[in-house]
Amino acid sequence: MQFRTKAIHVGNPTDPVTGAVVPPIHVASTYVMEEAGKEQPYDYSRSGNPTRHNFETTIAALEGGCRGLAFASGMAASHCVTMILEAGQHILAGTDIYGGTYRLLHKICSRSHIGVSMVEMTDLSRLDAAVRPETKLLWLESPGNPLLSITDLQAAAAWAKQRNILTVVDNTFATPVLTRPLELGVDIVVHSATKYLGGHSDLLGGAIVVADPDLGQRLYYTQNATGGVMSPWDSFLASRGLKTLELRVREQSRSAHAIANYLTQHPRVRRVLYPGLPTHPGHELATRQMDGAYGAMLSFELDGDITQTKRLVQSTHLFRLAVSLGAVESLIEQPATMSHASYDAADRAKFGIADSLVRLSVGLEHPTDLIADLEAAITAAYQA
Repeated sequence: MQFRTKAIHVGNPTDPVTGAVVPPIHVASTYVMEEAGKEQPYDYSRSGNPTRHNFETTIAALEGGCRGLAFASGMAASHCVTMILEAGQHILAGTDIYGGTYRLLHKICSRSHIGVSMVEMTDLSRLDAAVRPETKLLWLESPGNPLLSITDLQAAAAWAKQRNILTVVDNTFATPVLTRPLELGVDIVVHSATKYLGGHSDLLGGAIVVADPDLGQRLYYTQNATGGVMSPWDSFLASRGLKTLELRVREQSRSAHAIANYLTQHPRVRRVLYPGLPTHPGHELATRQMDGAYGAMLSFELDGDITQTKRLVQSTHLFRLAVSLGAVESLIEQPATMSHASYDAADRAKFGIADSLVRLSVGLEHPTDLIADLEAAITAAYQA
């Protein structure tokens, strides 16, 4: 089956009792056991829930994996991955990653004596200098957040496999519509399901997908032991969101491309970060690695200071000033004070997250209207 057909039919069986084409939402917290101690598909909702299982089945199929796990948030999913490590082990992470992931790795994993080093992943030769004997996890995002850097996932996964290091890719930006990291040799894919998978700013959730059953069981054991699972209602909403995922992502990507082209011509814009632009340093790699589009996220820097940047993000009307991304409505933010405020200030400066950086999540509004909104807001940003 093609992608959009899987999204509608895999993990969405017709209800055998009523014939309903949408599976019912199972809200039960516990299930009657046939006999004491006998294994059965469901016994307690933390360990397994039919509605959650439906979503897990669908996202696993879309990512090309053997098992999916659904979590209460994207950070709960990411935390679960780090919890398979032991004290004294080490993580290599990209420099262009979500601020919440930075916080998790530097402020939470450190409490368990797990080390982290950040490496510019557009130059994989730097990994050789940063790897340690105790390195067990390589953490990647492509496109990166918020600088839209592109990492060669296949090459990175091959490098890691030679050293018995697991590779994790946060695929929230690209979604499986545009990039399927497991097909490139990656071990674990992580999502904030709150974003594109749900797509409507009305659920909180996360997901993990793996290609190896044994690794999937290790992660499930940790998930069940710690309990950060997705609720039945959010599982239903996430399943519903997947049915239109491809249509939304491809249309949003077309609009983002048009907006990126507009911004490159604007005299008040210093630079535009969008992998669909031929001037982007990762454009050729993104063309090979992404499936026919470059995503609906883009960032740009004003030719101004933090005051003008704040005026800009507070002057749009269609672009809502908010964190998060990937929904039908367009969002705008200043990463330095919002999504990436959890970066240490020195690391923001070191890794190029400038105060003048603006990040856009392009929704499903007409691109002509979105461009007019940005034009008016940029003009307002420079008015005294």
